Amino acid sequence: MPDGFGTRRPVPPAVWFLTFLSVVPEVVLTGADLGLWGNPDWRVTAYQYGAFWAGLLQGWQPTYAGQPWLMFVTYGFLHGGLSHLALNMATLVAFGAVLVPRFGTASFLALYGLSQIGGGLAFTWLAPDGAPMVGASGAIFGLAGAFLATAAVQLKGRQRSIAPVLQSLGGLVLLNVVLWWAMAGGLAWQAHLGGAVAGALYTLAAPPRRA
Repeated sequence: MPDGFGTRRPVPPAVWFLTFLSVVPEVVLTGADLGLWGNPDWRVTAYQYGAFWAGLLQGWQPTYAGQPWLMFVTYGFLHGGLSHLALNMATLVAFGAVLVPRFGTASFLALYGLSQIGGGLAFTWLAPDGAPMVGASGAIFGLAGAFLATAAVQLKGRQRSIAPVLQSLGGLVLLNVVLWWAMAGGLAWQAHLGGAVAGALYTLAAPPRRA
């Protein structure tokens, strides 16, 4: 694994920025769900306008001009509740604290954005129906893919076995299988796969500035 993972590190501003963009919408929507402000229809409306709808790339009529392209951005900053948000943000902080110093802020944000796009594309190609998809996990699995790709490059550079990377990869696959089963098929594993592949490919094409 890359040196320093698991070591307590300060959270970079880029990670706080991405966290803020996800936390604010979910707090607003949760408050509306609970009747603290607005009305419960806000979440349905937010999903209608901001979720990822694969059908929009397959001939569906968009709600507004540009929605088929803007949803690649908006879906990653909407979540399905506070627990969904908390899990994704905790993982973002853990990976971001390690990867931002290695990639630099601009490259890290590019990695995050391209992984989110990769997650959306894979969901479009592999999802069995037209259900909407929300959440940052496609982008976050891209960070996991980047982390594992960095580890593999480091180990090969030191002429060491990449078995630990393969074991971690197997663990991620197993985790997705278990969550998919626990959620009765409601897990967007397609986005996870697409994000991870995009993150790994980005890392191999634009290696981190510090190994």
